[in-house]
Amino acid sequence: MTEEDLIAIVRIDRQTLEIWVESGWLQPVRRQPQPEYSELDLARARLVADLIGPLGVNAEGVDIILDLLDQVHGLRGAMLALGRTIEAQPDDVRRQLRTHLQRTEVEPHHRRET
Repeated sequence: MTEEDLIAIVRIDRQTLEIWVESGWLQPVRRQPQPEYSELDLARARLVADLIGPLGVNAEGVDIILDLLDQVHGLRGAMLALGRTIEAQPDDVRRQLRTHLQRTEVEPHHRRET
């Protein structure tokens, strides 16, 4: 999508869009001669607009939130790839992995005492 499309959909001005691109929050596919934005950029722009606007998050907070979301997305992809790899294994290997996983309990890092 074009710069104009993104500006109209998210309801921001060109200067705001330029700041978001300079901050690395959005990454147009192509910058010259006309930037092109993906659906991911549109989703991120909507999120940034919500964070900065109604939620009142500052720029440093937006950086942290977007970084954490990118990490979660990357981990999700890694977990899906791992699941596909496990499913491609022979039955006996899958059984061994399931047995091992059932025996291994992953402790949350921030468990609250009750």
